[in-house]
Amino acid sequence: MSTSNGGYYLPEPSHWPIMGSIALFTAFAGAAIMLNGSHFGTLLLGVGLTVLGFMLFGWFGTVIRESVGGFYNKQVDLSFRWGMGWFIVSEVMFFAAFFGALFYARMYAVPWLGGEGSGFSTHEFLWPDFTASWPLSVIPNPENFSEYEHVIPAWGVPALNTLILLSSGVTITFAHWALKKDNRSGLCWWLFATFALGFLFVFLQAEEYHHAYQELGLTLNSGIYGSTFFMLTGFHGFHVSMGALMLVIIWLRSLKGHFSEENHFGFEAVAWYWHFVDVVWLFLFIFVYWL
Repeated sequence: MSTSNGGYYLPEPSHWPIMGSIALFTAFAGAAIMLNGSHFGTLLLGVGLTVLGFMLFGWFGTVIRESVGGFYNKQVDLSFRWGMGWFIVSEVMFFAAFFGALFYARMYAVPWLGGEGSGFSTHEFLWPDFTASWPLSVIPNPENFSEYEHVIPAWGVPALNTLILLSSGVTITFAHWALKKDNRSGLCWWLFATFALGFLFVFLQAEEYHHAYQELGLTLNSGIYGSTFFMLTGFHGFHVSMGALMLVIIWLRSLKGHFSEENHFGFEAVAWYWHFVDVVWLFLFIFVYWL
């Protein structure tokens, strides 16, 4: 449907959404089976991720062809902005739930177990060695939970990663300025710097995880501290990975001459998302590593 007369573009029925749903279900089912020790789960996860990658490639291509073909008008652009805005709001709620779990464990559950506010230490019969501190220095049921030697200090890799992500926020802002000034070369170079910093962040976080597992004994089984640590930092690392991948796609489109000073919502959407993961990391650094 043409939008030259102010109409709203309606795409043709597509098979990409149902394919994406099947791929995600297969990937999550495979991951769950894999975590229970089955090699079949690993295979299922691989199949799901492969189909998901194929779906993203095909769907992105369809949307890009519609965009450069002039099918979108200002009304469509506005709906895209609202959609991206609400998506980021949903992501805020997603992380708020996990930060809420961390806050509840640190500020309520652990002090209550230690007897704060009740005058009676509820752990005396079930867990005599319990110490109401954060992170928990004594792990219950050693046969089911692994004890760790040290926590990860804030002023090492986490501080470096903070600097890296903050720098990437600056570089993507420079890329936006270059685009607004029709500086194609500057746009491409600053975008390259942004996703390179993003992948560097993910690499350093992977090294941090390896150090935690192999040398510190800090794993997902290390009680409430281990589970909240890997839950929050792991999901954030996944978001950084997806953001960096989206930046690569935007960079490739920029190399092909896509986007203009007036029409570049695809770029802006990814920039919004990238600034969002930057802000989430600041909260992670403060409340998970530092305090």
